[in-house]
Amino acid sequence: MITPEFLKQGNKIGLIAPSRSVDPKEIEKAIQIFDSCKIKVVLGSNIFKKQNQFAGTDQERTADMQEFLDNPEIKAIICVRGGYGSIRTLQHLNFDKFIKSPKWIAGYSDITVFHSYINNLGIETIHSPMPFNFFKEDADQESITLFIDLLFGKIPEYQFESHKLNCKGVAKGILTGGNLSVLYSLRGTPADIDTKDKILFIEDLDEYLYHIDRMMMNLKYGNKLAGLKGVLVGEFSDMKDNTIPFGKNAYEIIADIFSEMDIPICFGFPAGHGKKNWPLILGHEVILEVGKTCGLRFV
Repeated sequence: MITPEFLKQGNKIGLIAPSRSVDPKEIEKAIQIFDSCKIKVVLGSNIFKKQNQFAGTDQERTADMQEFLDNPEIKAIICVRGGYGSIRTLQHLNFDKFIKSPKWIAGYSDITVFHSYINNLGIETIHSPMPFNFFKEDADQESITLFIDLLFGKIPEYQFESHKLNCKGVAKGILTGGNLSVLYSLRGTPADIDTKDKILFIEDLDEYLYHIDRMMMNLKYGNKLAGLKGVLVGEFSDMKDNTIPFGKNAYEIIADIFSEMDIPICFGFPAGHGKKNWPLILGHEVILEVGKTCGLRFV
C-alpha cells in the first residue's frame, strides 16, 4: 500500500462536497482551524451549488473532485460532509494522475465510496471527521485535533475500554472498511471491498436493526468475512426497530454473525457517527489487541 505524503505548513488542501449540499457557514469553523495550522484552503468551484439534496449536479461535483485529483498543488482532498452522492461521481472520475502522485482523501460515511475504491488501487486514505462536523456546538475537539495531527504525520496510537461482546486476541493486518450501508451498496462494483487477510472496520447510522442483519448476512454469504484477521466495530448510532422487535441490538447482531469465527473482535471503537470520531488510516497495516483493555496501533 502507498502512503501519500503528509502535509507541511503552507501546503494547499482542497475542500469538496461530493454528496449532500453544504452552506458556507457550516464550514467556516473548519477553514479557520486549517488557517490557524497554516494550511491553505482551496474551495471547489462548485462546493456551494445545490440541486435538490445534492451539492450541485453530478457533473459539477465530479468536476471539483477531478480538478483536485489532478492538481499537483493540492496535497489533500477533504470532503466537507456525507449524505449520499459520491457513487454518482465515482463512475466519471479518472484516477490516472492521482495514481502517479497520490494525495490524502479524507472523510467518512458516504465517503466510504472513495475509501474502498482508492484502497483497491493500493493507496491509503483517512477515515476522519469532516468540516461539517467542526462547527457543531458539541464537536469533539479531540477527534479534530487527532485528525489535524494525522494530516501532518503524527500517527495516533489508541487505547480504549473493552466491551462485553469482545472476542479476545491479537490480529495484524491491513485496516479496511467504513460505513456498513455504503460497503453493502458497493457489492459487485469496482469499489467492492477487499477483505482477505484484512482487519475490517464498520460503523453505521439510522438503520433498522433487521437491515444491519441483512447487510451482515450478505457479507457472510458473499464470502467477505471468511478471510478476515480481525474486526473493529465502531459506533452504530440511532438504530431503529419495528413494531415487532428484532430481538437484538446492532452489536449483538454483529457478534452473532461472527460467533463461529475464531478471530479478535472489538466493539465500541469511538469512530463513526457518534460524538467521537477518531481518525483511522484505511489501507495501512495495524495491530489490534483485544483484552481487558483494547489497543490499535499503526505499524
